[in-house]
Amino acid sequence: MRLVLQVLGGFVFAVAILTVVLIFRTFSYGSAGPQSIQPELPEVPVVSGTEIASNLAEALRFRTITLQVGDPRPGTEQPWLDLHDWLEDTYPRVHAGMRRETVPGTLTLLYTWEGSDPTLEPILLMAHQDVVPVNLGTESDWTAPPFAGEIVDGYLYGRGTIDDKGSMVALMEAAEALMGTEFRPKRTIYFLFGHDEEVSGSGAEAGVALLESRGVRPMMALDEGFMVVDPSPLTGKAMGFIGVAEKGYITVQIVAEGTGGHSSSPPRDSAAVRVARAVVALDENQMPAHFDDPTVSALFEAAGPDLPFMQRMAFANLWLFRPLVEAEMAKVPAANAMIRTTTAPTMLAGSAKENVLAQRAMAVVNFRIHPSDSEEDVMAHIGDVISEFDGVSVLATQGGLRGAGASPVSPIDNRAYAVLAAVASDVGDGAPVTPALVIGATDGRYATAITDNVYRFVPARMSPEDLTGFHGTNERISIDNLERMVRGYGQMMVLLAGE
Repeated sequence: MRLVLQVLGGFVFAVAILTVVLIFRTFSYGSAGPQSIQPELPEVPVVSGTEIASNLAEALRFRTITLQVGDPRPGTEQPWLDLHDWLEDTYPRVHAGMRRETVPGTLTLLYTWEGSDPTLEPILLMAHQDVVPVNLGTESDWTAPPFAGEIVDGYLYGRGTIDDKGSMVALMEAAEALMGTEFRPKRTIYFLFGHDEEVSGSGAEAGVALLESRGVRPMMALDEGFMVVDPSPLTGKAMGFIGVAEKGYITVQIVAEGTGGHSSSPPRDSAAVRVARAVVALDENQMPAHFDDPTVSALFEAAGPDLPFMQRMAFANLWLFRPLVEAEMAKVPAANAMIRTTTAPTMLAGSAKENVLAQRAMAVVNFRIHPSDSEEDVMAHIGDVISEFDGVSVLATQGGLRGAGASPVSPIDNRAYAVLAAVASDVGDGAPVTPALVIGATDGRYATAITDNVYRFVPARMSPEDLTGFHGTNERISIDNLERMVRGYGQMMVLLAGE
């Protein structure tokens, strides 16, 4: 009996210690999040949101649509050329006080606002001119026509409002307003507006290469990517996200060969069946989650104080609850994409007729590579998973983007990040700010060739509903956000280039 009581007492003591540890870690979690010491934000010229919206509406009407690599094709460049003329007419101070050039062989624009101190590293501000098309048959689903630039209930509707003519126009508005004051930058400011981000980004790549050939090494580069999300799906409250890296991209073809023939006498293990099994196996055997990666751990840490108690306890004690957290995050596509390299079967092909067996069955699988993984890791994973299926091979790999691996992770302990965090916090009315991983691709990936500090953030405050407009129906931006963007970009220019 004494032994039983000793064991029971030891168990109760262990549970009590575990409970204390869990509660202590839970309540202290997030108290030392990745927040930089933020500078005081300067006063900048106020620009009317209505005026900004009017100008952006005109920019939306130029149908700078890209569909495939190589666009715009020869003879279809006129919308871009018209947009360039419009920029010159609309922003006279910018075009009188800056040098504008078209990157050779492209329709990408490069502006140079010379700083007073050439010894200081410049800053690079990026956006893009092109937009994705509107899906055929969905035009009537829009609240306002996608290329009309109409304002409805405080929102400007149109393709490009948030991706990404809104950023381009806001940058020009901020610069135009600052040029009307006594402000003169000490650091040179470059503005790079790519012409084909939606299909390849070759224009931005050429623009960065041009800067590199001139020996330009910016202290930081800023492109689209994240914003303040209100409410954040993670916490239910406003939260600012600053992209410090973006995922890579690689596509593979999974292929199986068969004898073909008539479907009336099919084999039990046809080429189509073998490919299907391989695809299911890749879907069921995902690449590992990376909770220790700073793009993941810092996000959880920043969200900690605003999380419900049980979620906060789980994130604070991943050593115990990691399997549970991983399982829950895997259920949400966007959350799953933040923590791992994703596996997405996208195309299937077999025979040309329903009663003919495929002699060659093929599946295309796209992987978005997490910064903690490499292209070699992805290929090794694929090889391990499909090795059990006889006659199935990886026929070819295709890097959808040159330099298909994930981008380097930019630091968060420098002045550039501190300035962005200050602007983001102001946009979010004091919301927590966190570094995060951009799961898509931006032109910013090319800027890593000339600077270690590449960030992806737009000083806007958007709801999850607003975000559905990216490449979708009813892309729109509020008049209030246009004012925030111009103010935020102006504050960045003053803080980063004026000191």
